Amino acid sequence: MVLVKVHKREGKILVAVCDADLIGRSFEEGQHQLDLTGDFYKGEEKTDAEAGDIIRNADHVNLVGEKSVSLGIQEEVIEESNVQRVQGIPHAQAAIVHG
Repeated sequence: MVLVKVHKREGKILVAVCDADLIGRSFEEGQHQLDLTGDFYKGEEKTDAEAGDIIRNADHVNLVGEKSVSLGIQEEVIEESNVQRVQGIPHAQAAIVHG
């Protein structure tokens, strides 16, 4: 299960997806930081199928964790080459162009 939170702003949908076991933690490596302690990623538990539907219909996605990033790759909203890691934790962001 992953946690999914939908943020709507100015007619755009940003979806934050995070592996449930990472919520409440923060990671730092050099200049990079992943802060998962706030409300931004604290969403509802979703199955991969449910999360995939939400991701595909988003305008922007933020993905953190092995499961979440793998789901983004599976749904073809991000590419492996765009995945970064902070203390071994994968994360990726993407703007999705619907056409």
